[in-house]
Amino acid sequence: MTDRQMTIARQFIEAIPHARALGMELTAVGEGHAAISMPYDEKLIGDPATRVIHGGAVSALMDTCAGAAVMSHPENAGDTATIDLRIDYMRAAVPGQTIRARADCYHVTRTVAFVRAVAMDDDDDNPVAAATGAFTFSRTEAAT
Repeated sequence: MTDRQMTIARQFIEAIPHARALGMELTAVGEGHAAISMPYDEKLIGDPATRVIHGGAVSALMDTCAGAAVMSHPENAGDTATIDLRIDYMRAAVPGQTIRARADCYHVTRTVAFVRAVAMDDDDDNPVAAATGAFTFSRTEAAT
């Protein structure tokens, strides 16, 4: 991971008020890859009976992580925005555990970046959710 990639991804996350409010922390970034964690917080409980984190918080984590992956792509010249994001929830996250998202920007065109992401708690082999999405993308001058 380069200093430029880390700086771009960190600034991207810090500029999003809900990312700060949800306690998101950038844990890794590389060329078109990112990882972000979100600690368990009782303010984010969606069901008081089960104490499970609300799916909207998981969605925000995955969307932000996918955007950070696009921002860190070596051919990216600017900002990004979500065009489309599909999230498949596989199970509830275990109450009390940090949720981690990992995203990979696996293909870019002149104007669109395609990303896959996964969210996990402590059980890496049993994902909480998976996502695929499309994001706006503009290439650097050298990459056009």
